[in-house]
Amino acid sequence: MKKILIAASVMLTVGAQAQQVNYTINGVSNDNGAKIMLVNESARKIDNAIVKDGKFSFNGTAEKNALIVIKSEKINWMTPLINDGTPITVNLNDSTVKGSSQNERMVRYDLDMNATYGKLDVKTGLEKIFNEETNTMIPVAFIEQYLEEFGLEKLEKCLAKKPVWANHPTVNGAIEEYKFMEADRAKKAAYIGKQFTDLEEPDTDGNMHKLSEYVGKGKWVLVDFWTSWCGPCRAEMPNVVKAYEKYHDKGFDIVGFSFDNKKEPWVKAISSLNMPWVHLSDLKGWKTVASGLYEVNSIPDNLLIDPQGKIVARGLRAQGLHQKLKEIFGE
Repeated sequence: MKKILIAASVMLTVGAQAQQVNYTINGVSNDNGAKIMLVNESARKIDNAIVKDGKFSFNGTAEKNALIVIKSEKINWMTPLINDGTPITVNLNDSTVKGSSQNERMVRYDLDMNATYGKLDVKTGLEKIFNEETNTMIPVAFIEQYLEEFGLEKLEKCLAKKPVWANHPTVNGAIEEYKFMEADRAKKAAYIGKQFTDLEEPDTDGNMHKLSEYVGKGKWVLVDFWTSWCGPCRAEMPNVVKAYEKYHDKGFDIVGFSFDNKKEPWVKAISSLNMPWVHLSDLKGWKTVASGLYEVNSIPDNLLIDPQGKIVARGLRAQGLHQKLKEIFGE
């Protein structure tokens, strides 16, 4: 599992009377001295331990059937668990577990749908989980992926069969998050087909520049919203740089608008990430002019604007950005 499933901002909490059960988690890891974290589905830390002599352990109480996640500071992978009261042994060297049947199967599904192992493609795996695991809590760990792949309408058909996981707070949280994101996507999509709206912000030297200096001047321009502290922004940036290098000489340009609060990390990130295009920021964080004008409430985000100044696409990332530019410029 590569990420925590549900955004904390919309996570529904279980009432104070929710049943508490003990958890006992023993683990092994080759990373002596590494910090191991036990977190809940809203990314809040429950406990932490240090690997000593190849071992670590957790003991405590949590809500019955709560989704909890084991995460090491040394590896990107996360191991999902359902707190069903059965003692669990976690092997962080191969990401396997021994414990209750549902936890062993859940982790096996998670590994099988990972590209490294490749035993199940994601859609096939999700279909299998949501069709067959009606009497376990296993689908709880994959609810966000299911919504991303199949949407709310198909999930509601699953819920109509009244599986035991139907009213789990993680499921409710995922549905609320999905509805919020869909509404957000609809708002953002409304800008496509419209002329860009001008704005003015300073560059790294403090000189003011209008967006209209670069947009609507005969080039295709990607207006990129990012910030130095945003992990996904930094992870995506090599892809954006690659697109710039490939298509810049053909008439493609980029204007970056940062959501930073401080100049130093902003300028340092521009240099370290090798971003050779125009950069602007009023250093007001989420209160930046760009955020309010284009309803940017999550990053990375971007607008692709044609040579006449019309917005033709939004939120282009990874291969989606390259595919769109290939349609415009060819190979």
